[in-house]
Amino acid sequence: MNTAVDLKQAITKLDSLPTMPVIAQKLLALDLNTDEGEATLLTLIGLDGLISAKVIGLANTSQFGSQSKVSSVSDAALRLGLTRVKSVAIGIATMSTLTKHPEGQIKADDLWLNSMGIAFAMGAIAKAMPARMRPKDDQLFLAGLLHDIGYMALANLNIKASDELYAQLQIQTDRPILEIEQELLGMTHCDIGAQLGHHWDLPEETIAVIRYHHTPDADGSAQGQPLVSMVNLAEKILPEFCIAKHKGEEVTEQEWLGLGIDLAKTDDILSHIAEISAQAYEFAGSF
Repeated sequence: MNTAVDLKQAITKLDSLPTMPVIAQKLLALDLNTDEGEATLLTLIGLDGLISAKVIGLANTSQFGSQSKVSSVSDAALRLGLTRVKSVAIGIATMSTLTKHPEGQIKADDLWLNSMGIAFAMGAIAKAMPARMRPKDDQLFLAGLLHDIGYMALANLNIKASDELYAQLQIQTDRPILEIEQELLGMTHCDIGAQLGHHWDLPEETIAVIRYHHTPDADGSAQGQPLVSMVNLAEKILPEFCIAKHKGEEVTEQEWLGLGIDLAKTDDILSHIAEISAQAYEFAGSF
């Protein structure tokens, strides 16, 4: 099989992929600055059992700081904030629609776990950044959840290519991920995911994160900053939360400073991320 040729032919047919779920389209269009927008958000989520369960489960993690348990979407929204609930719901809906049955080697559950871990880590990084540089909560969570969506798109476009890539990523653990993908596929999961993002009319900053999270210094990444650099940083800190379990790269002082983070705080940040990554495993694994 000429994987690169097969995939290039498939990628020109993005209309063969599932369309963005109606619920995700409605959520993206919602204005949460109105009572009507808030009510519609809660109604839409309440109608979807999977999304409701995951939103409530997220609100009950210790990451969000309460001993008491919530059991309703409305109470979860009070604890998490409407913007975070909106982005989590969009992420769940979009990933769910790309799940194939039977699945290939790249599992939707694994991608959900990986993405949630990175989103949690980004939250810890954001808290250490100056307020003027911090992205909004909805941007942050959506970027964390969808940054690797290209892997699920690849599985939908060409399951054999996806499985072959997965096998090579597990074997060639000392090579850069994008180098392996480019050699095997003629493109990367970042390219595929960004094309899907355009196809689905995702926010431009989210598409930039999808395309540039491995190459934050590339031309074109500015539209997604500082989210692009935050995802890149989170993946270096938590390499075990990536699809390919490659050795993590060390975060440089310049990368911390580029996000406005005091170097004296980095040890505390790393310790906090290690703690909440365990919570991400527990939360994601419960679904």
